[in-house]
Parts: sequence; structure tokens; C-alpha cells
Amino acid sequence: MVISGLHTNMSERLKALQLVWFKRDLRIRDHAPLCEAAEHGPVLCLYLYEQELLQARDFSSSHLLFINQSLAELELELKQRGSCLLIRRGEAVEALQQLWHECHFQRLWSHAETGNAVTYQRDLRVADWCRSRGITWEERRQDGVVRRLKTRNGWALRWEERMSQPLLPAPPLLRSPNHLISVGILAPAQLGLESSTQPGAQPGGEMSAHETLRSFLNHRGVNYRADMSSPVTGWAGCSRLSPYLAWGCISLRTVARAASCRLEELRSLREVGDPVDRRWFGSLRSFEARLRWHCHFMQKLEDEPRIEFENFVRAYDGLRESFTASQEGQDRLHSWIRGQTGYPMIDACLRCVHETGWLNFRMRAMVASFASYYLGLHWRPTGLWLGRQFLDFEPGIHWSQFQMQSGTTGINVLRIYSPAKQARDHDPEGLFIRCWVPELDKVPLTHLPRPDLMSAQEQQESSCRIGRDYPAPLVDPVTAPRESKARITELRRQVGTRAEAKRVLLKHGSRKKTSLRKKSGKTVVSPPDPQDFLPGLDSSWHKVTP
Repeated sequence: MVISGLHTNMSERLKALQLVWFKRDLRIRDHAPLCEAAEHGPVLCLYLYEQELLQARDFSSSHLLFINQSLAELELELKQRGSCLLIRRGEAVEALQQLWHECHFQRLWSHAETGNAVTYQRDLRVADWCRSRGITWEERRQDGVVRRLKTRNGWALRWEERMSQPLLPAPPLLRSPNHLISVGILAPAQLGLESSTQPGAQPGGEMSAHETLRSFLNHRGVNYRADMSSPVTGWAGCSRLSPYLAWGCISLRTVARAASCRLEELRSLREVGDPVDRRWFGSLRSFEARLRWHCHFMQKLEDEPRIEFENFVRAYDGLRESFTASQEGQDRLHSWIRGQTGYPMIDACLRCVHETGWLNFRMRAMVASFASYYLGLHWRPTGLWLGRQFLDFEPGIHWSQFQMQSGTTGINVLRIYSPAKQARDHDPEGLFIRCWVPELDKVPLTHLPRPDLMSAQEQQESSCRIGRDYPAPLVDPVTAPRESKARITELRRQVGTRAEAKRVLLKHGSRKKTSLRKKSGKTVVSPPDPQDFLPGLDSSWHKVTP
């Protein structure tokens, strides 16, 4: 009887086993799947190294190192709570099938993901497998994105509702099986990846995420509204939270609630007469707005996954594809990638992101716009390269933003940045350019935005011969963007293009200032304010990110 009862208890425990699948949610605080699973029985925590994700064209070893640092911390946190992190390698369905044979879990928990096409197809396969095995897959959102959204009307209210929900504390104790074999944390070389090129990348982990949030809200963020535009001041003045949001080391709700509480705290201090720097109020309001934009752009990919590969407005198909595939187009692409375009601000940005994984938002917009309008390149290959560089790569924000900066959404104003003007406005002392383009170190500040305008004598005196020490501009800074703008403007005027643009606006446009109303039985769309479609957070569209 004792043995029989023991077997019964073991059987009941096995039936109650809950599998929590960690993906882009590498934390234990405010983690709904983990908290809910712990209420239903013993919890097995799983992370998968999926080869198809590791080999995806938008993934890099820098991403993996950040993930591994986060996994090491997650593993320790779980161990302190009596649990462990099971790490496996393989295709998701095959790995889950093998694990099911080993422990017969009956429920799978995870956060819903708005990722690239690889993760989308993977999730479809996992859903089919769960149905075939009678396993319930419980998915929870960790952002403001709404799955199967029918209309953008009321979306902002739903976002506010999600962000106002209570934060979930980390489970104090977790019961877990400990007999399963884990492959452990694997280095890039073990997974077939090259070494990272980003020695200056931010470290991963939940502790770093919370420390970054605290330092931003208490010190660094005071001049955020102004600092965010420059690659010099943005390095510290931006929140730098984007990689932690992208890989789920901290929840968006945690950040939103902390920002709101900090703003209320400052208002209270001001009311009682304590000295408060007035810049905080505008900066925190701007930051809160960009948290909303973060999900606004992710929602676009959730609603229309094809935009990872296709133009929002298909009337723009053929605009840049053939030139990009040509030898001249490929040469321009490779020069852009190497930071050898002959435009110092562009080259500094591209070299910086290659080694650090980060750029402030304005500079991201500039290099994307430059590639399309100046160099005539399609947004897909340039977007893939920057996706691999951005430590905070977030597919939904990334592809929406790349299309916006390339002029293919149909609803946004054309953003064509002058690299020389951006250098003068946001690197007035030349600190950023000289740091990342050292061959221009002796060039006079007045010529730094356009060293090709130096005379032969000035080139000799500055030890910078254009065409030898630093390349001449790949394209003419006046005619190239003018011709690109003319081509896309002509397309915009066509009836078919305008009809498609209206569809995009109805499906994806912000409702904050755009009025959708019924009149005489027809839907009338008021002209959108260009500010409705300004990008979100400062760091990445990895974020349009905070």
C-alpha cells in the first residue's frame, strides 16, 4: 500500500508538471507564465538554442553573448529558488517532443512573441504539435501588442490598461525535477557562429536592466528630450534600456510604471517646495510617449507580417530592387557597410554600431534614409545588416522603421537627412566623427562634415588626401537625394498608390490625432499630422526603443 501510494503521488506530480519556455523574456520578475505555472504544479524551466534562429540572417554572435549573459543570471536566480534552467539545443518541435518523452509535461507556458518570420513559422509548428499531443499552450503578452487586432480604434486605451496592471513578483520558491540533462550555456563557436565584433556592447541580465532603469530615472535622463538626438550626448542621456526590452530582461510594464512613479514623485517634491530640475518633466513625458510608440510599431508587424519582406505599399515594388542587385548597387552597399561612403557622419555611425551594437535613434534613421535616398538601395539588405549589428534588434520596430525611413509606407513624410547638417547640429565639436573616423583627426572642424571640399593644400596639411586616405563621396549630395525624391514623389501621385496608402493608414495609422469618423455612410480620414508617425524610442527601433 505504501509503494502503491508512492507511485500514485509520483504520477500525480508528473501529470501536474508545467513547462515554462523562455524565449525573449529572460527574467523572473513580472513574468506571468512563470508565476501562473508555479500555481499549477512543479515547474520545469526551458531555454532552447534553436539552430534556425541562430542561423537567421538577422542574428549575430553579439546577440548570443547578450543572451548567454542573461541566461547565466537567470540560471542563478532559479537555483536560488530551488529550481534550475534546462538548456537544450535543436529544432523546437523535436526538442519539445524529446522532453515530453522524458517527463510528460501537460501544459506549456510562454510569452507570445511578435518576431521575425522564422519565429512565426516555428510557433505555428509548436501549436500544431501541442494540439496533436493534447497539450495546452498558455501564451501571455509582455507588451502592449494585441493579437488578432481588428481595428486600431481604442488601441491606446488597451495599452494603458495593460501597463497599469500590477507587477508580478518573482516566485519565492519553485518545485522542479532535477534529473534532466542540460547542455549548459554554449559559446558562439560551439553553435557555429563567428566571434562577436562588439567589444563595447552592453552586458545582458536582469540586474543590469534594473540598474540601467534606476540610473536613467534618477540621474541620466534629466535632459533626455534634448540629449536623445545626438550620438555624443545620447550615449548617456538615452535610457539605454532597448536591449533589455528586446530580450526581455525587464518588462515594458516595469519600465512604464517606474517612469510614471518617478514623474509623480518629482511633481510631489515640487509641490512641497523642494528644488526640482524642470527638465525632468518634459524628458519623462517624452520617454513615456516613446514607450507607447515602441508597441505601436511592433503592432504593425503583428498585424501584417509580410512587411518584413514586402513594401507596405506594393506600388513601390521595383523602385530600388534592380539597382540594388546591380554591381554598382552592391559596391555602394559594401561601402556603406564598411563605413566608407565619403560622408563622415554616416561612416562614423556605421563603424560605431559595428563595434558597440548601439546608435541613438536619429542616427539610425539617418543611416537608413541615406542608404535608400542617397545610395538608391532597397531597405531589405541594409535592414538585415543593421539588424545583426543592433543589440536591441526588435523585428516589429525595425522593419516598420526601415520602411518609414525609405519612404515605402505611403503615409509618412519623406525623411531625407543631410549628413553634413546632422554633423553640424549633433556633433558640433566633431567628437563623434573623430572618434570613429580617425583618418579625419587632423581635418579642420569647419571641413569635418564635408572633407571633400578641402583644397589640395588643406588636404595635405591635414594628412587627409581625399580618394587616398578617405574616400570621396559615393554620390553627389545634391543630385542623388533630389532624383530619389522625384521618383518616389511621382509614384505617390498615382491613383493606385494613394489608394494603397489609405489602406495602410486605416490599418496601421495612429489614432491619436487622425480622425476616423462616419459621414454620409462613408468613412472619412482626416489628413494625418506628420507628428502622428514620428518614430518611437531613442535607441532602437530595437528598438524604436527607450
